[in-house]
Amino acid sequence: MYDPARSSSTCHSQNIMCPYDSLPRHGTPLTFLRHTSKMGQKASMPEPGTKLQVIGAGLPRTGTASLSRALEILLDGPVYHGGTQITRGPESEILSWIDALEHTPIESPTDEDVVLDTLRRHLADGYAATNDVPGMLFTEELLRMHPGAVVICTVRDPDAWVASVEKTGQASLQAFLSFALFWLPTMRWFPRYIDRLPKGRWGELFPHEGPVPDRQVWDRHQKWLRRVVPADQLLFFDVKDGWGPLCTALDKPVPGVPFPRINDGDAMEAFAKEQILRGLGRWAMVLGSIGAVVVGWWWMR
Repeated sequence: MYDPARSSSTCHSQNIMCPYDSLPRHGTPLTFLRHTSKMGQKASMPEPGTKLQVIGAGLPRTGTASLSRALEILLDGPVYHGGTQITRGPESEILSWIDALEHTPIESPTDEDVVLDTLRRHLADGYAATNDVPGMLFTEELLRMHPGAVVICTVRDPDAWVASVEKTGQASLQAFLSFALFWLPTMRWFPRYIDRLPKGRWGELFPHEGPVPDRQVWDRHQKWLRRVVPADQLLFFDVKDGWGPLCTALDKPVPGVPFPRINDGDAMEAFAKEQILRGLGRWAMVLGSIGAVVVGWWWMR
């Protein structure tokens, strides 16, 4: 049981509450851009024959980056960290997830086929674990594909999470992001991706009032996990607890290295700035080229 007062971890869930990060509704906060690429500079490559052992069902800003790195060490295989894969991978990666989200809520056999095809394409084989959005939104479907997988939800102090969401999720920058990222391969699709999340599976599972997720989202997420995941396969895990609970749940020896401590906030801030500056730099090149053509035309006329 995860006791919010103790922030301890266990494999069984009962009255558990976990913070979730900011997912927008119709306005798109910068926070959402900051939920990406927390693992590294490159998307993980699948290793054929590797079977999915862990489904990371925690939400951004709860230590998902640290968990992903820890799972790479424990499971000795690649981890499909959603934010990294959709922003650092090829355009086909993010486009396939957009397609899946556009077919949620699942209301027809076609919707179900598209969603399951997407999950099979990315997570049927080649990864030891998946973590973060968008994969965690399909925990129930992934459990049917991998019935023996352990589901791990990272947690943190709920009040700290709510404060973090309120602090970073206020400014709506949808139009600006669409403009800034327009010339960047893969990232040009990011505004559409974050627009589809609340209109699809995210909004289906965790509806809330206002543009910034609140305690309702947190509570609904926890209730959903307790409902769809067998108790003996569910671990609520605070990264502050280190290797112990994780190794116990996965029946692995404690590694002889320190538990990874990755600052999600710093990494997300750096990535957001990097992508926006790259995008604006491309715009400067494009507009500069157009300006040169106009000046040349004016001089020669």
